[in-house]
Amino acid sequence: MPRLKFQTLTEQMFYTLLCLKEECCGMDILDRVPAMTEGRVSVGSGTLYTLLEQFLEADMIRETRVEGRRRSYILTKKGRDMLEREYGRIRSQAADYRRIFGEDMEVQ
Repeated sequence: MPRLKFQTLTEQMFYTLLCLKEECCGMDILDRVPAMTEGRVSVGSGTLYTLLEQFLEADMIRETRVEGRRRSYILTKKGRDMLEREYGRIRSQAADYRRIFGEDMEVQ
């Protein structure tokens, strides 16, 4: 059975949408994702621009400005709702981990 689009988000999807809480362009996102994740996550330019097109088509973001080739975007209510669902899913996973391993369990 094929996975439904945007049922869950990859890290690149999650952080791209998170960046768009405030208006920014693709280059801003390419800089912000590694900065907000302390280098743990990065998004390649090809992946980013594919995601932006998909998010636009799904009404998760909207284009706010076009200056030559530079386009700026911002999160829509639908995109914010998706982020909130994904955050809830991640929190549930963390709660399951704590329940199974205990709050103070060290990873070995």
